[in-house]
Amino acid sequence: MLTTLRKAEYFELLVLFFIQGAAMAVWFVPLGPILDAHGLHGIKPFAFASSAVAAFISPLMFGAMADRHVPPAKVLRWLAVATAVSMTIVSTAIKTHCHPWLILLLIQVFYFSYAPMFSISSALILARLQDAQKEFGPIRSMATIGWMSGCLFVSALNVDSSVIAGYLGAAMWLIVAVFTCFLPALEVPKSAENLTWHERLGLDALTLLKNRDTRVIFITTTLFTIPLAAFYPFAPTHLRDLGFMRTSAWMSLAQVSEIVVMFSLGWLLLNWRLKWIFACGLGFGVLRFALSAFDTETGLLLGIFLHGASFTLVFVIAQIYLEQRIDPAWRARAQALLSLMNGGIGNLIGYLGTGWWFSGCARSTGTKWPLFWGGLAALVGMVLIYFLTAFRDKSLPILQTNRK
Repeated sequence: MLTTLRKAEYFELLVLFFIQGAAMAVWFVPLGPILDAHGLHGIKPFAFASSAVAAFISPLMFGAMADRHVPPAKVLRWLAVATAVSMTIVSTAIKTHCHPWLILLLIQVFYFSYAPMFSISSALILARLQDAQKEFGPIRSMATIGWMSGCLFVSALNVDSSVIAGYLGAAMWLIVAVFTCFLPALEVPKSAENLTWHERLGLDALTLLKNRDTRVIFITTTLFTIPLAAFYPFAPTHLRDLGFMRTSAWMSLAQVSEIVVMFSLGWLLLNWRLKWIFACGLGFGVLRFALSAFDTETGLLLGIFLHGASFTLVFVIAQIYLEQRIDPAWRARAQALLSLMNGGIGNLIGYLGTGWWFSGCARSTGTKWPLFWGGLAALVGMVLIYFLTAFRDKSLPILQTNRK
């Protein structure tokens, strides 16, 4: 049983992930429909790719700051305020029909503050848990429930394609900023004196890739991110083509399976080897795209449903893996490097590449959805083959391993 103090701390972590998940969803999920509704379809792949460009710089830089200079809660607070302000500016620019390339520039500025926040929150929370393997899954599920709530809130207000969603997101980020004032500040473990610019920018985190299995985890999640980048830009379009309305609510089906898996993580980590947990996540990824390729209402909804399970079994397990295998002084940078490789390299290739693939599958009579999703299913299948052949961890389940 948790002590009274631990229960209070645990509740704080639940609330932090919930409101942050909701704030992320009310903008990211309807972004594609908002751009389409305002005649900005041409910049949509670039708008989503802006998050990848930001992920090359800000997660490692702010992760290094959270490790060495400023308590993570304060870093998160500043970033949340900056995100709220920039989201308001972007929404106003779209509403007033500013030039598309100016809007794209403003979206890029927005992502510089948005990109590092979830990795910093994850590092902050993991550092406060007594037993991350058992406790992180339920806590992380609150971000999923928050994300789902944000999606349902947007659809309930019928603003799936309105800039009102952006203003709602800005208000939620201000709530996140206020809430961080109630979080206790973690001790910064290392002095910032005599650091090189290489260290200040967090680039020394690249040394983590020297370990073979850690490197395979990073590469696998990055490769998996590429086809997964098609989900939020194009699944709502497919839903509309099949006659669905209030697409943000339908997209929240992914969070149902995500929550189920989150609460199963403790059992999985205790009884399964990490390799097979990862393999199941990638296998679900193949299946979810294959089901969407049938181009039927049932197939697409089942594919959306499986997205959450696939995402969790790959990316959340990767976060827990790093928390267990990386020295505590490197936690924020390790999570930030994961964000850089997935949100930066993976998403940049993914958003631009799947945008190109979507254009190639578009016809005057409509999009060839079986070809579009089928090609992505094949790509995930290749990622699965790479992981099964490259990952050599012969250890016991992660719950029983020692830190390296």
